[in-house]
Amino acid sequence: MSAAAGKWLTWGILGTGGIARTFAAGIAASESGTLIAVGSRAQETVDRFADTYDVERRYASYEALLADPDVQAVYISLPNHLHAEWTIKCAQAGKHILCEKPLTTNYAAAMTVVEEVRRCDVFLMEAFMYRCHPQTARLKQLLDEGVIGEVRLIESAFSYNMGPRYENIRLSNPAAGGGIMDVGCYTTSMARLIAGAEPVDVTGVAHIGAISRVDERAVGGLRFPSGIVASLVCGTQVHVDGDLRGRGVWTLVPRDGKVHVRFDWHVFADRTLLRYLTPLLRPLFRWNQSTAANTFSTS
Repeated sequence: MSAAAGKWLTWGILGTGGIARTFAAGIAASESGTLIAVGSRAQETVDRFADTYDVERRYASYEALLADPDVQAVYISLPNHLHAEWTIKCAQAGKHILCEKPLTTNYAAAMTVVEEVRRCDVFLMEAFMYRCHPQTARLKQLLDEGVIGEVRLIESAFSYNMGPRYENIRLSNPAAGGGIMDVGCYTTSMARLIAGAEPVDVTGVAHIGAISRVDERAVGGLRFPSGIVASLVCGTQVHVDGDLRGRGVWTLVPRDGKVHVRFDWHVFADRTLLRYLTPLLRPLFRWNQSTAANTFSTS
């Protein structure tokens, strides 16, 4: 097969949920990528998704998609507890990987994934869209240039109230649900980005739902080597700062003032990630041209 005009990267998606639909719409608007395959565990589900987004190849198993030699990169949009397993399987199939956050559910699994990705020599990225957003890049630039000042305190919140929808995977203990896995990872990632280091102290408290058995609201504290401290708030059963779902609030407190940043964690998530991935993946496919017959020209 040949890639669409001007598009050199072929995508497959594992999963057909809401975030998969968002990503499929983003690929349709991409200047570099084409969605050629989608995999699900039920033919009816995958057919419905494929019909909506005009996807040529529709597989009723994840394994079948990975066996497709024309799929170069895979977006993993599966529930949290499946991320490690299918990231490893994608790597072993020689596919480059964009995995929905959180990459895994614990540190040991993350290290196993990283080791296997390195062994298989494929690209892996955790899908934190906000890291690719121009607003984030500008904030980091201002911090690095000292324009804002010396940061001493970070307050970061991402919380929403989805109600008692216990059938949803975000409120499922077996699926590694909960506010920390769903949105707390954003607040932690942002604090680490601003501090430019890993925390040396981590504390936290959470309310565990009696029915869900996952953290429904939580508060965390981080201390970094530079002396920066961070307060993190997340949840799936409470609105924070009166904002609607998907709205994030960051406050930085430098030595001589305060910077308050409002940010929609979901805005332009699909297109922003794809724009950022293009320059990262292109060199890989130049190299692959001499070793894999199923890659496309990058000229």
